[in-house]
Amino acid sequence: DGNIAYHVNDEKSSVDKNRFYLSKKHNFDIKKLRYMNQVHGTNIEIVNHTSSLLIDNCDALITNEIDLPIMVMVADCIPIFISDEKKGVIAVVHAGRNSTFLNIAKNTVLKMIDEFNCDVKDIYVYLGPSIQKCCYEVSSELENVVINSYGKEFTQNRYIDLQAINKQQLLELGVTNIEISDVCTKCSNEAYYSYRKDKNCGRFSIIGIIESKK
Repeated sequence: DGNIAYHVNDEKSSVDKNRFYLSKKHNFDIKKLRYMNQVHGTNIEIVNHTSSLLIDNCDALITNEIDLPIMVMVADCIPIFISDEKKGVIAVVHAGRNSTFLNIAKNTVLKMIDEFNCDVKDIYVYLGPSIQKCCYEVSSELENVVINSYGKEFTQNRYIDLQAINKQQLLELGVTNIEISDVCTKCSNEAYYSYRKDKNCGRFSIIGIIESKK
């Protein structure tokens, strides 16, 4: 759907146009879209219709508001969508390496439980297209961090499996309804941006919205 991020090297008018076409394609009000200034951190915010459109210093959004689209933007990092249909709660998460090591997905689920009384057995998690273990090469130092923190099964020859680490963190909470895309943004040749392939690339999105039942 084209670049939807303002913080990369792109004209604002082009991003506006891409976001508008995206809203028409998926039938949501672009004027209600909440998105983040993502910083590879741990901040998780609950948003509603009175929240700012741009949520600063944030890597996960949660809402239980109807017709309030929330968006995560990525280009290799893992875009994660979380939902509890019974409670009517959704979340979008930006899970890069740092945020993954800081348990961003796990902590988002915990906040859903604490704030909205969600039950892990009702929670569904989708990890979208992202750089996979086939291409995510890191330094020896980082590989040792993964081995010492999570185990040897999450790395091989300095290639680490961020998806499996996030899954393990979620399983520790009791979340079992987890779907993981097998599309690698770097080597699949599918229409997704990859920062490791091109540092001047745009960002693609995953958007969550609770639709009103009319």
